[in-house]
Amino acid sequence: MSTNVTPQRNRLLAALPIDVQERLFDHLELTSLSPGKLLYASGDVQSHAWFPTDSIVSLQQITEQGASSEIVVVGNEGLVGTSFFMGGASHPWQAVVQSAGTAYRLAGHRLVEEFNRHGALLKLMLRYMQSQITQMAQLVLCNRHHSVDQQLCRWLLLSLDRLPCCEVKMTQERIGSMLGVRRETVTQAATKLQKEGVIEYRRGQITVLDRLKLEQLSCGCHAAIKEEADRLLHCQHHTPAAHLNLRAISGINDQAFCSRGNPRRQPLMLCANANA
Repeated sequence: MSTNVTPQRNRLLAALPIDVQERLFDHLELTSLSPGKLLYASGDVQSHAWFPTDSIVSLQQITEQGASSEIVVVGNEGLVGTSFFMGGASHPWQAVVQSAGTAYRLAGHRLVEEFNRHGALLKLMLRYMQSQITQMAQLVLCNRHHSVDQQLCRWLLLSLDRLPCCEVKMTQERIGSMLGVRRETVTQAATKLQKEGVIEYRRGQITVLDRLKLEQLSCGCHAAIKEEADRLLHCQHHTPAAHLNLRAISGINDQAFCSRGNPRRQPLMLCANANA
């Protein structure tokens, strides 16, 4: 586990005012997440919330026959554990680690206590929850109306947004499980992208060679999800009392670029002020 990870690597935690950080950060526990790890199953009463730093967690709905489909992807922009402040105690879906990395774990009652102060955390969590609802709705639309080729492009883009590089470690079988399609269908779509020079695939690892072309081949769902997240969480106007030093936030994705020449992505600035 890396010793250089700090809570500010998670953008929600980084966006909190100093006084909120002081109340929560001493209770955070850095944990290592391995691919396939089940954080909670459908219906489980959750005890902790997770704030990913460089890992990705997939929230998946499961059918009675055991088939699954991804409904939300969570990375360093968010948290796993919205049931604590939504009041439901549990969710009808499961949370599975998609990409290995680390996350900060926080006891649920600590999150609830801070949320019930009706301050900055409440405002930030409600905005984040709205962005999650948007992602859910957009993925339903995408899975129903867009081709598997477009869905794969969208899935790769959402993953890249949450990773510090252009490499996604994932088997085609697991991608098919998240998209709700057969592995062979994913293989066909991935082969097309590789022939067009967009990706390179080998031994469960996908390297994106041309992100711009990947965006062009994708449907509009990735852009719609990102634009809504920017609208809800992007802080253009801030006051010292309500926000962290922006240098701490802007450094989060400092290495989020492709070694093959793709431009750096601008990090998402999160705002805890509902009127920003």
